[in-house]
Amino acid sequence: MLSRTASHLYWMARYIERAETTSRLLEVGARNALLPDIGGGFRNDWEAILQSNGSLPAFKEKYGDPVQRNIETFLFFDSDNPSSVLSCLSAARENARVVRTALTSASWDAINGAYQELKQFQRTERSKLMLTDLTEWTLRATSLIRGSLDATQLRNDGHHFMGVGFGIERGDNTARLLDVKYYVLLPNVTYVGSGLDQSQWVTLLRSMSAHRSFNWIYPGELTAAKIADFLIINRQFSRSLLSSVQQVSDSLDKLTDCYGRATPAQGKTREFLFELAETSVEKIFDEGLHEFLTRFLLRNGDIAAAVQESYLEGMPL
Repeated sequence: MLSRTASHLYWMARYIERAETTSRLLEVGARNALLPDIGGGFRNDWEAILQSNGSLPAFKEKYGDPVQRNIETFLFFDSDNPSSVLSCLSAARENARVVRTALTSASWDAINGAYQELKQFQRTERSKLMLTDLTEWTLRATSLIRGSLDATQLRNDGHHFMGVGFGIERGDNTARLLDVKYYVLLPNVTYVGSGLDQSQWVTLLRSMSAHRSFNWIYPGELTAAKIADFLIINRQFSRSLLSSVQQVSDSLDKLTDCYGRATPAQGKTREFLFELAETSVEKIFDEGLHEFLTRFLLRNGDIAAAVQESYLEGMPL
């Protein structure tokens, strides 16, 4: 497969996953904005949401104070924001269009259909669009796209490049969602275990569509240790950090089978996967959850850079 084709498929997958995460962040912000403030009134954690995806400076430069309505527009419809749902789905659709012949009709229809529906939303009067409707639509649209890709694409190298893209982006996004909860939202460590802490954990689980799955595996009292175990090292949860790195490793192994040669990207991923599989919640908390997540993001980014260099820049395999 040409590196250019592989790059389009890889980035198409990353943008689809990123659009979904931006939508989930919006849902976290909307739910947390309704939680009672421990100092009285109601909390407004929208600024923390912007911090989590690194778009706070760009938002303030364009809109000023973090007002909910402006943040909704910025994160969903603003084409100047590269992480907005509109920007991500537009980029995913453009990457798919370029490699249209590498996609099945069902996959292309799912991606193009989502883009056309989104353009209809853009032409609708903003006051007629509820945030919950927009976030639910995004989750349905991205699920349909992933389902079409999974059900109809050949298990060839193109499919494996998409698997690498989905895995890298999902690991990055789960780490950011977890970090925004524990490091950004909670006022200070004295609130660990408090009602506010518990409410935010439940909100985080619901935003990741993981609340019921979590309760199946961890009955009883909800604790930070249980949730960290679930979101970081539980292989049964598809969005855990370990599952995400496992997906990248499995996809790279299949690419090795396709091309008959391993690359540095595979070695880095295997090494990281082994470290994650050997760690424990106790070790993570000893290191510090924020410090661990920061280290995860750096290692995940290092793997993404190795994939880019090994497969997507036209280097001979």
